[in-house]
Amino acid sequence: MTSQTLPVALVVPLQGPTGIYGPSCLACAELAVELVNARNGIAGREVELIVVDAGRRPEAVATEVGRLVDSGRVEAVAGWHISTVRNAIAHRIGGRVVYAYAAMHEGHVSDVPGLFMLGERPLNQLLPAAHWMREQLGIGHWAVVGNDSLFPRVTGATARLALQSTRSRVVSETYVPLGTTDFTPVLARLREGHADGVIMLLMGPDAVHFNQQFAGLGLAEGIARFSPGIEENTLLGGGPMVHDNLYAAAAYFDGMGTVESNELAQAYYARYGRWAPALNAVGESCYEAILFLAHLGRISGGIDLAAVGGLRAGTFYDGPRGLVRLDGSLTDQDVYLAAADGMEFVVQERIARVG
Repeated sequence: MTSQTLPVALVVPLQGPTGIYGPSCLACAELAVELVNARNGIAGREVELIVVDAGRRPEAVATEVGRLVDSGRVEAVAGWHISTVRNAIAHRIGGRVVYAYAAMHEGHVSDVPGLFMLGERPLNQLLPAAHWMREQLGIGHWAVVGNDSLFPRVTGATARLALQSTRSRVVSETYVPLGTTDFTPVLARLREGHADGVIMLLMGPDAVHFNQQFAGLGLAEGIARFSPGIEENTLLGGGPMVHDNLYAAAAYFDGMGTVESNELAQAYYARYGRWAPALNAVGESCYEAILFLAHLGRISGGIDLAAVGGLRAGTFYDGPRGLVRLDGSLTDQDVYLAAADGMEFVVQERIARVG
C-alpha cells in the first residue's frame, strides 16, 4: 500500500566551499514543499524532505543517497550540488528513482534514466552572454578562470570551441583547486595578458576572494568580469565596493521584476522575513526542482520511473522563471543578463528565450 507521504532526498551543500549556498537552498526548497503540500502534494501525497549534505566528498554523498534509495526511505532525489557529486549519485542510483538536478550544468544530454537536468547550460547562458558583452561592451578577448572541477573545465572548453567561430575568443584558461583563497599568480597573469574580459567559473568563497583581490588591484576598470554562477550570496560576501564591471547570467535573479519572480519574492519574504537567506538563482533552482516533481506528478499520476517514462519532450510548466520547456532530459528557460550594483543585480536584458 502506498504511503500518504512522499519522501524526497534534498541534496544540498551544508559545509565546505559550496556551503555558502546551503541556507538559500534549504529555505527555498522548504517554501516549495509548503506550497505543493497546500495544493494536495504530489499525486495526492504530502512531500517530506530528507536533507543530505552535498558539501562532502562525492563518494560519501552518493553512498548516503544510495542507502536511502536502497531502503525505500526516499522515492526521489532533488537539489543543487556540483557536477562531480551529481555524477557520483547518478552512478550509484541511476535508473531507480527520479533525480531532479537543479544546478546549471555542462549541457550534455543525460543517458541515465530518470535524471532530469533542470538548470541553465552554456547554449542559453554563457554563449548568449558573451555575444551580448561583445555587442554592447566591446569585450572580445576572454580569460577563463575556474575551479579545477568538472563543470568549470567542460564549460571553459565549450566556450573556447564555441567562440572560435565568432568575433570573440578565449585567450587563456586557468583552473585552481576548489577552496583557493590566494589568486595572486592568476591576477598577475591577467595584468600582463591581452584579455579584456574574464569568464569566472569559480564557486562560493573562491569567487568572493577573487573579486576582492581583482578589485583591490584596480583591474575592474579595464577588464570586465562575467560569471554564469555568481549570485547574491557572493555579492554579500564580497562587500559593496568590489563588483564594478561584473556581470552574471541566470534564469532567475531576486528583483528581476517579472510577474512570476515577484510572486516567489513576496511569498519568500512573507515566510522568512527581511533577514532571510539570500533569494538567488541557486536557492530558486531548488524551489524549481520541487515544482518540477509536482509537475511530473500532475501529468503522470506519480513520480516513479514507470509513470514518467512516457513523458513527452516539449511539455511546459511554469514557475518563478516563467515558462520552462522540457527538452528530453534537459529544460529550456528564459535567461537574463544582469550587472552587479554594489550587493544587488540589475537585469540588463533577456538574452535567451524559451525555444
